[in-house]
Amino acid sequence: MTTAHTAGFVACDRCGLVYAQDCADCTRCGSALQTRAPLSLQRTMAWLMAGLIAYLPANIYPMLLTSTLLERQESTILGGVVDLVHHGSFGVAFIVFAASVVIPVGKFLALFYLVFAVRRHWAMNSHQRHVMLEIVEFIGRWSMIDVFVVAILSALVQLDTVATINPGVAAVSFALSVVFTMLAAQSLDPRLIWDEAEATP
Repeated sequence: MTTAHTAGFVACDRCGLVYAQDCADCTRCGSALQTRAPLSLQRTMAWLMAGLIAYLPANIYPMLLTSTLLERQESTILGGVVDLVHHGSFGVAFIVFAASVVIPVGKFLALFYLVFAVRRHWAMNSHQRHVMLEIVEFIGRWSMIDVFVVAILSALVQLDTVATINPGVAAVSFALSVVFTMLAAQSLDPRLIWDEAEATP
């Protein structure tokens, strides 16, 4: 399989302009040209582990703190999904569960798989793996739905001593987890995925 690397070309990571591999710097934006991002797998794995560490307390500690005249209620992510189901809001419960559990776990599994596939030189369909990375990068920006809901409720429901809604520790942890996984996806050099295709006749 012929790729830009085997043909002797390298693209600028910043502006995309293509050069011969013997060029050192991009004449358009001035950034250094490199055929592969150095320590890409190490940076990706570090961001992934940081995201996983932040994701655990996001599911253990309360996401939402609701205070009224009579009681104070703490809601975790899964607890909020169960409450929505009990109130008959199945559609909202499905969206929250998908955005808070299914998508984050799917991103972790996909990125771990890509890192180990490249590191262990597993036989792979490079096009499918590249599409997987593109999907992870695309859905990463839509994973903040819980944080947005908490922020909106906290801003709108502030009725002094009658009722208040405040974000919990899980909101910060979940936001950090999303940011870390987005950085992990951006740190993985997709050209490493195609190196296996070059080695396959």
